Amino acid sequence: MPKTLPREVKIHLEKATESALLAVDIYNKPATKFRSGGYIVLMCLAWTALFHSIFFQKGIKPFYRQKDSRKYLKVDGDYKAWELGECLQQHYGDKHPAARKNIEFFIPLRNKLEHRSMPQLDIHIFGECQAFLFNFEDLLLEEFGSKYALNEHGFISLQFSHVRHEDQQKAIREMQKPLAKEIKNYIDTFRSSLTTDIIDDLQYSYKVYIIPKLSNHQNSSDLAVEFVKYNPNNPEEMEKYNKVTALLKVNQVQVANAGKLKAGEVASKVEPTVKQIVGQNAKFNASSHHARAARFYKVRPSKGEDKRKTDPRYCHYDEAHNDYVYTHEWVNFLKTEMAKEGQYEKVMKHKERSG
Repeated sequence: MPKTLPREVKIHLEKATESALLAVDIYNKPATKFRSGGYIVLMCLAWTALFHSIFFQKGIKPFYRQKDSRKYLKVDGDYKAWELGECLQQHYGDKHPAARKNIEFFIPLRNKLEHRSMPQLDIHIFGECQAFLFNFEDLLLEEFGSKYALNEHGFISLQFSHVRHEDQQKAIREMQKPLAKEIKNYIDTFRSSLTTDIIDDLQYSYKVYIIPKLSNHQNSSDLAVEFVKYNPNNPEEMEKYNKVTALLKVNQVQVANAGKLKAGEVASKVEPTVKQIVGQNAKFNASSHHARAARFYKVRPSKGEDKRKTDPRYCHYDEAHNDYVYTHEWVNFLKTEMAKEGQYEKVMKHKERSG
């Protein structure tokens, strides 16, 4: 650690980087069964220590104060430090970028995993896990400079063989068993509460394709793996990205209503927002609540009208099935509306029911 940093900053920064490296080490060990669990616990520790080092660097002591007092609260003789959730509030305030949502995803998950081993979880949350690390390093570099970069310790887990023998296939099937209901419900509920912009943001979940890197020139094949950062504001980087994604295009058979949602799917994505704002007993089902909302906002016609007269931003009529399908923009719109005070009750008072 450089001598220019105060002692408390050094201590917490070292704790942060060591915890992150240990997390990566655990995740990349092929025989580790508690891979995601160990990684999540250590990365939460790393993030907490990183925030504490940032606060100390800014002259802020990250400790709780006693009620109605300027003195710091003590527990078992030590000052009670801000936990990760409080660190997020202190650092971001009322801002909720994708990087913050990524961390918020892991805090309850860490608590749920403390007493269980769930190897089948790995495949479901890889994107969030990768973003968890990249975001950590981004903030580390932003606050303390490139000398603390972790990029020499790559996060690509090596595979033993591209040939899958029967025992390997059996192990993969074991890993892909359905998640425990409680964990699956948490993941689905959290993801469904996010906007499309957050879901698609690489700072929330880092989505990758791994393809062979081909080169005919020795001097251009020094690196076996190369990350091409997705940055739509940088034309040169985007050109690299487009070249890579062009290799992944496959012949596609045109599918009717591709990317559209049924009413039940919309309702399941909006209901968590309703429960959060209105109360846990509040409902948002397809046949009643969603149908009232669709007509209240006039995204589909009333009974007896031409069924094709929909708001194309949100709703399309499927003539073959005599039904309606909906867009992801409709989901985001409903989440925003249902988050407004009193709006759910107002929409539910709409008299016209589904048809």
